[in-house]
Amino acid sequence: MEDKLLEKIESPQDIKNLSVKELENLSDEIRQEIVSVVSKNGGHLSPNLGIVELTVALHKVFDSPKDKIVFDVGHQCYAHKMLTGRYKQMDTLRKEGGLSGFPSHLENPNDAFGAGHSSTSISAAYGLQCANILNDDDSYVVAVIGDGALSGGLAFEGLNNAGRSKKNFIVVLNDNKMSISKNVGSMARYLTSIRVNPSYLNTKSKVERFLTKIPVIGKGLLGFFRGLKNFIKRRVFKSRTIFEDMGFYYYGPFDGHNIGELITALNAAKRKKGPVLIHAVTTKGKGYEFAEKNPKGFHGTAPFDVDTGLTNGGSKSYSDVFGETLCQIAEKDEKICAITAAMQLGTGLSSFAQKYKSRFFDVGIAEEHAVTFGCGLAMGGMIPVFAVYSTFLQRSYDQIIHDASIQKLHIILAIDRAGIVGEDGKTHQGLFDTSFLNNIPNVTILCPSYFDELRFMLKNAIYNESEIVAVRYPRGRELYKPKNFLIKDSKYVFFGDEKSDILIITYGRLFSFACECMERLEKQGISACILKLNTVKPIDSGAVIGAKDFKYCFFFEEGISCGGIGEHFLCKLIENDFTGKYTLTAIDDQYVEQSTVASALKKYKLDTDGMEEVILKKIKCDGELCGKEKT
Repeated sequence: MEDKLLEKIESPQDIKNLSVKELENLSDEIRQEIVSVVSKNGGHLSPNLGIVELTVALHKVFDSPKDKIVFDVGHQCYAHKMLTGRYKQMDTLRKEGGLSGFPSHLENPNDAFGAGHSSTSISAAYGLQCANILNDDDSYVVAVIGDGALSGGLAFEGLNNAGRSKKNFIVVLNDNKMSISKNVGSMARYLTSIRVNPSYLNTKSKVERFLTKIPVIGKGLLGFFRGLKNFIKRRVFKSRTIFEDMGFYYYGPFDGHNIGELITALNAAKRKKGPVLIHAVTTKGKGYEFAEKNPKGFHGTAPFDVDTGLTNGGSKSYSDVFGETLCQIAEKDEKICAITAAMQLGTGLSSFAQKYKSRFFDVGIAEEHAVTFGCGLAMGGMIPVFAVYSTFLQRSYDQIIHDASIQKLHIILAIDRAGIVGEDGKTHQGLFDTSFLNNIPNVTILCPSYFDELRFMLKNAIYNESEIVAVRYPRGRELYKPKNFLIKDSKYVFFGDEKSDILIITYGRLFSFACECMERLEKQGISACILKLNTVKPIDSGAVIGAKDFKYCFFFEEGISCGGIGEHFLCKLIENDFTGKYTLTAIDDQYVEQSTVASALKKYKLDTDGMEEVILKKIKCDGELCGKEKT
C-alpha cells in the first residue's frame, strides 16, 4: 500500500516540489483526516473542509513561517496545522494539553497571529507588514478572511487603513457565502453580485490586456490615455469593486478549490506592488456530504458518526429554553425584538426568526453594532433582547457603557455560554462578563441555575426590571437539583441549615455542586447552608445581612476573581461588620485552557469534589467542630 502524502509532510517546505495533481491528492487526504478527527473530538468541521485547497495553495506559494499567514477567526486552520508539522498530533485536537482548535503562536511559529474571534486578521496582518517594512524585511504577509467576517466593522477599519497606504499587502477573501448561519447584509449581497457573474473575471482580464497594449506617445498623451483606460473600464465593468475603491488591486473571483488557478493568482499577487485582494469562492463543508448539505449544523459540532452524520443528540439546553421562552413572550407582546450577531442557531433563536421575521434582526458578526442598534430600538419604544455568547459580549463593552448605560435604556442581554465552555479554550471561555458588567452603572445581572429559573428571570428582565438587564446562563443542560429545593422568584435564597457555622455562597450552575457538597458534608456530621444568589448585581442587602453572622463564608465563582461578584460580596460583608473567615475560590488572573468542562471545573475546585476539599481543609486547619449549632 502506497504511503499517504500527508505522512511525509513535516513542514510547508515538503509540498514545494509537488505537482498540482499531487497537491489535489494531498487535499483529499487532509479532508479525510479533518472528518476523522472532528468526528471523534468535535470541533469546527464545515469551515475547515471548505478551505483545504486554498490553504495548500497558500503554503505552496508562500514560505511560512518567514512569510506570515494570518487566519481570521481561526476555526479554519486545521489544514494549516497539518501542513506545518502537526499532522501526527491531530488526534489531540481540542483535548486537554493537546493542539488548540485555533491558531496560536505559542503553539507553533507558523501560527503568525492567534485568533478565536472574528474580523481581526486584516488589522493584525497589516501591523505585521508595517513591522516588516520598519525592519527592512521583504517577506510577505497574507491575511485570510472569510466573507462572514467582513460583516464585522474591524475588518473595514483594517481595509481602510491598509488600502490607503500603497504598501505591499495581500488579503485573501475566502468567500463561502456563510459565517455560521447564512450571511446577511449589504456586503453579502454585494459579494453575491460579483460571484454570480461568471464572465466578470474573463472579461476583465481580456480588457486589461487590451488596455495595456494601447501605446503612449509622449508625456503629454499619458494623462489622456489613462483617462481613456478608466473610461473603458467603467463602461465594461459598470463600476469598480468596493475593494478597488478602497485602494486594493482586486483579483477574482476564483474557484477556491482549483489549486492551479489559486497558485497562479497568489503568485500574481506577490508580484504586484501595493495592496492586493484575492477573492476565492469556496464551498463550506466540501467533500463530506452531510456537511455540504448542512454547513450550518456542522459549523461547530460535537463528535458524530462519520457514516450517518449523526451526533449523540442530547437533552434540552439552556439555549433551547431561552429561545422557547422568548417566543412565548413575543407571541403576546409585539414590542419584543430579538437580535443576534450571526449566531441564530447557537443562541436558540431559529424558531423566533421563523415566527417573527419582522422582529428578528441578524446583524452579522457585529456585536458592537448589535448593542447600539438595540439601543435605537429601545429608544423607539421596542424591547430588544440581544442573545450573545459571553465571550463575544466582550466586544461590546464601550457600547454597553456609552449607548445603553449612560442613556438608561432598557435592553436585555441574554448571555449564553456563561462560565467555562470547554474544548474551544481560552478565547471562548465566558469568564469575564460578570466582572466587567459589575462595574457598569444601571446594570442588573440575573443568574438562573435551572430552566424554570431562566424562564421567569427572562420575563422579569423584560417586564419587572429597568435599564440594562443581563440574564446569564451556561452552555448545555441543567444539573442536579435537590428534591427539597423549591424554586423561588427571589433575589437570593438560603438553603440548608441556617444555624450552622458554614455558609457556601454561589450562583448559576455551581449551585448544583454546592448542594451535592452540602449533602456530603452532612454525611460527615458537618452541617452547612448555601446562599444562592439569583441577582448578583445589585447584591441585595438582605443576602449580606443574612450571611454576616456565619463563622465561615466560602464563595465559589465560575468567573475571574478580580472585580467579580465574590470580591464585591466580601466588601459588602466588611461594611456590615463581618468578623468571620472568608474564602473566595474563583479563576485568579489567568486564562482557562481547553479541556472538558468537567475537567476545568475540577482543576479550579469549582465542582463538588473541589468545594468539599476547600471547605474541609479550612475548617480542619482551624481545628473546628463544625457540626455544632451556633449559639
